[in-house]
Amino acid sequence: MKSGSNLEKVLEAGHFAFTGEVGPPRGANVEALKEKISHLKGMVDMANITDNQTAMVRMSSWGAGIICQQEGVEPNYQMVCRDRNRLAMQADILGAYALGLRNILCLSGDHQMFGDHPNAKGVFDIDSMQLINMVKTMRDEGKFLGGADIDEPPKMFIGAAANPFAEPFEWRVHRLAKKINAGADFIQTQCIYNMDKMREWVKRANDMGLTDKVYILAGITPMKSVGMAKYMKSKVPGMDVPDDVIKRLQGAPKGKVAEEGIKMACEQIAEFKEMKGVAGVHLMAIEWEHKVPEIAERAGMLPRPKV
Repeated sequence: MKSGSNLEKVLEAGHFAFTGEVGPPRGANVEALKEKISHLKGMVDMANITDNQTAMVRMSSWGAGIICQQEGVEPNYQMVCRDRNRLAMQADILGAYALGLRNILCLSGDHQMFGDHPNAKGVFDIDSMQLINMVKTMRDEGKFLGGADIDEPPKMFIGAAANPFAEPFEWRVHRLAKKINAGADFIQTQCIYNMDKMREWVKRANDMGLTDKVYILAGITPMKSVGMAKYMKSKVPGMDVPDDVIKRLQGAPKGKVAEEGIKMACEQIAEFKEMKGVAGVHLMAIEWEHKVPEIAERAGMLPRPKV
């Protein structure tokens, strides 16, 4: 499948991919968005543009994605099922493709009760599995979900998310298989701290032959503080932060906890580079975009391949 996506070209050429993330602003502040994007330029193969993440209102992912593209960083346009029905979704996909976006990440979306509009009506007309399949049907069959023909199909490179840590663990790899069968071309995982579980999940995916059918990008979020680690462990659903991660951060010299967090992230990237079945890493430096060049440099991810 040739979408024109830079990420697809990087992965197809066999390079170890390195992707980033940009959270759109809580307003129409283009300069603030450009500042975030500037730290990723030349550092990543693509940047995720989140879609009202944590159910908080932000600039639209397609709008911020177009600005990202204009600034020289390929966007990965996220779409959640929470806010739109299938008509709006298909319309937005066509609009995004017409404006030059070539990657899409299909997600369910955080429930609105966790955000700043808890009384908003959740749409959830279709789920993430159906969204993946809808984009694939539009792309490969040139058909809308209702069955009508599309005059020019949107040739999107289709992404999905995976959480290797949610319970029951045994089902995680089967859920991955379902997303691949639905049409996912690449997978980005939840932030990884429990490396033992991640190794086991990737081994199972390898054993089932799934890693031959999809590109897996391992999610990395550097810890900035002990407080962040404790919060993620106790408050963030689906997150698995082992106690030894917290102990290691607590053991860092005063004022050097963030440095230790970056060191841990670089160690993870080094291991993923050698891990069979992992095609790249997805760096989610949440509100820490200015650290991306340093992490990319230290992890040996530069220069990025020109494809």
